[in-house]
Amino acid sequence: MRFRHAFISAAAAFAVLNAPLAAQQLDANQQFAKEVYKELLEINSSNMTSGTTVAANAMAKRFRDAGFPEQDIFLGGVRADKHNLVVRYHGRGGANAPKPLLLLAHIDVVEALKTDWSPDLDPFKFIERDGYFYARGSADDKSMAAIFVANLIRLKKEGYVSDRDIIVALTADEEGGCCNGVRWLIANHKELIDAGMVINEGGGGSLRGDKPFLNSIQATQKNSVNFKVIAKNKGGHSSVPRPDNAIYQLSDGLARFSKFSFPVKFNAVTRAFFEKTAEVETPEVGRAMKALLKNENDLAAAAIVSKDPRYNSMLRTTCVATMLSGGHAANALPQTAEVGINCRILPDAVPSEVRNGIIKAVADTGLEVSAAGNHNFVEPSSIGTEIMKPVEQVTKELFGNIPVIPTMSTGATDSQPLRAIGIPSYGVSGIMSDPEDIRSHGRDERMRIKSFFDGQEFLLRLTKLLAPGKPAA
Repeated sequence: MRFRHAFISAAAAFAVLNAPLAAQQLDANQQFAKEVYKELLEINSSNMTSGTTVAANAMAKRFRDAGFPEQDIFLGGVRADKHNLVVRYHGRGGANAPKPLLLLAHIDVVEALKTDWSPDLDPFKFIERDGYFYARGSADDKSMAAIFVANLIRLKKEGYVSDRDIIVALTADEEGGCCNGVRWLIANHKELIDAGMVINEGGGGSLRGDKPFLNSIQATQKNSVNFKVIAKNKGGHSSVPRPDNAIYQLSDGLARFSKFSFPVKFNAVTRAFFEKTAEVETPEVGRAMKALLKNENDLAAAAIVSKDPRYNSMLRTTCVATMLSGGHAANALPQTAEVGINCRILPDAVPSEVRNGIIKAVADTGLEVSAAGNHNFVEPSSIGTEIMKPVEQVTKELFGNIPVIPTMSTGATDSQPLRAIGIPSYGVSGIMSDPEDIRSHGRDERMRIKSFFDGQEFLLRLTKLLAPGKPAA
């Protein structure tokens, strides 16, 4: 049923969605989404060791059981253990039909060991406790995958007919590994995911004091570039040490590097982010953001805003030491010591210039810096009324008068290869989280229960606005 904008209906919906979860009974659609979520989370789909095929097959069975015809269900990938699932729900069609809406989520997860988690938790067992769902992938990204599956099946059961096709794609190896699913689909089955717009991870809402205070929509992202910084030495016997030790040389360079920062640089998306965020931040941080927007070289303002690691990572290219190795024997002076540097560069940054920055940071230490790889600039997706208006509408309906803020992801998402071929792609979910408690990729990953069901409703309403239609007569 389409949402009615009568004040009473809106107020009632807002009150229900913001009531304590314990006071609510799950309706049939929420219960179904929870079952799909649980099934996905309890399938180990670690990208380096397990693969995605079992999870993809399980979701394909869900669609078959719901009556989706076999010709609208695609399973495939580079390897037998790295399958992707693409399901199409047909709209009215016709010569003037808009290109499809693609709902994208990855079903691979980062590795997790039970011994690394709290003793009473298991990364591949769905545990509901203290207002949270715990499991690896509960936040990244099986929440959106489960919601998309449940919502598309719901639309079919309701007989909803849109003016455009709706596609759900659940993909492999977004988190790394051999066989990125989106790139493989683009190269081998582009027709399956050729869309007019993509909704993906990368955005979401933020809580302050357990209350929503902003919603974000990702329109661009940083790019990952890796370098090696290397110290070389002729070595010798450890019984005759010398001052020119490769490990000491590297350590000296790293100490200097740790104090180095790239300059502040805004782009259209980050400028919009900080303009809007300044209005909801604390007075001190808000003033500093406004000052920095006026002058990127305001070092005092930059220092205040950069105290928050999240803001710092959006202001500039960042590089950080992530892996370290050195020496070849316990009784020998090291001949080589090296550190891996992972840089998250701004969308328009040039890798060779980033390398020059690292060289400057370790100048006069005698260290070598590896060559920069190639990188192609990808234009951000346009933040126009086509996406902003429906996101702002649903945000207001469910969360009240909070701002919707364009954002740049500091991590990677599979929106980037789609943007590169000209498909507007946006990270938006309506899933609210505490920015001080982000556990994706880490120990005891979890999803706030209320946020999961809010996200389910948000993405259903957004889907209907982006793919408008009505139940079949």
